[in-house]
Amino acid sequence: MKHVKGYVCIVCGEEHSLPYDSFTCRRCDGNLQVSYDYTLIRERFSRQDLESNRDYSMWRYTPLMPFAREPSRPPVQIGWTPLYRARRLGKKLGLTRLYIKDDGRNPSASTKDRASAVVIAKSLETEGAQIIACASTGNAASSLACLAAPMGIRTVIFVPETAPAAKVAQLLVFGASVIMVRGTYDEAFDLCLHASKEFGWYNRNTGYNPYTREGKKTIAYEVCEQNGWQCPDWVFVPVGDGNIISGVWKGFMDLREMGFIDRLPKIAACQAEGSDAVTRAINADGVITPVEGRTVADSIAVSMPRDGEAAVQALIHAEGSAFSVSDDEILAAIPEMARETGVFAEPASAVSLAALRGALHADIIGEDETVVLLVTGNGLKDVDSAMLSVGKPRVIEPKMGEVRRLLSEGFV
Repeated sequence: MKHVKGYVCIVCGEEHSLPYDSFTCRRCDGNLQVSYDYTLIRERFSRQDLESNRDYSMWRYTPLMPFAREPSRPPVQIGWTPLYRARRLGKKLGLTRLYIKDDGRNPSASTKDRASAVVIAKSLETEGAQIIACASTGNAASSLACLAAPMGIRTVIFVPETAPAAKVAQLLVFGASVIMVRGTYDEAFDLCLHASKEFGWYNRNTGYNPYTREGKKTIAYEVCEQNGWQCPDWVFVPVGDGNIISGVWKGFMDLREMGFIDRLPKIAACQAEGSDAVTRAINADGVITPVEGRTVADSIAVSMPRDGEAAVQALIHAEGSAFSVSDDEILAAIPEMARETGVFAEPASAVSLAALRGALHADIIGEDETVVLLVTGNGLKDVDSAMLSVGKPRVIEPKMGEVRRLLSEGFV
């Protein structure tokens, strides 16, 4: 693994050379980030290599991942999700170049598959792990269960009791051992950490395991490659724990270091008002403090973001912005995105469109700038919330007179 230098602490900047056997900093217990020798990677990996590569998945970027050998891959396609030109929605909003990155097209219908795939591969490379544990509001857990099952790896999942039924169903279908916690996501997270240490399970937790960020950064790689290596001006990213936004930013930084792009985008953090610790930190002194952590967007419902420090740093370096929107705005964005683009987003993904409206109202985006909205999960993940955003169907007898009545009432 010569191309990996080691790890750098997000909080205090302490460098940890290899080998290093902890997921956190030895000095301050802060989160770690993998650091690379880009000079070495450039000698054996280029844009030309990608032009001839027919592996249209996240694994086409393996040279920029922290593996000592070819990684063990789950037997499903992860990554290379569509980047759609949202012309109709863009025209409605006054933007000429609006795109949707639909990461809900991954195997478990979530961005989290990218992180889980790297974590699984790394756990097999370093420890030959047979049991992997995870705490989640649903998506990270169902992702881990989905990808681990066909590889013969057992999973132990801690979720809050309020996790949406569709996500719990995924966990059970994929054979996970599911523990529902009568408490918050934050409490489930801490319990998972303690249990993993006591029973020797490999831990996938977001904002704890540094390899989750290494999977999520591939979103940035794809956005640029799918757009002809043109870097967007803005990327709107849903934020809960902060791991996706820090990962996306790391991906763009990687590409600039490699010489694949010559500039960086601005990043917008998109949060719900009841779970907006990162937004509050950016708009104040940069210090993360706990918030209520309650919102209809369960996937970003977090009191204390576990990768919040990295998220704040990413936003500062990107000269970005942070927006918090109401649950009503999030719910309204679900059918709007679906009807204008054909993409069905779960609430935590629709927040990106709601936040874009806030940015346009603040007049910080030019009409000719290239804007990418990241959709992190499919709407079928949380059908109950989606139903809150739309009207109920009409029930009638099987008679034409009933149809005529509906039409006379302006139903169609």
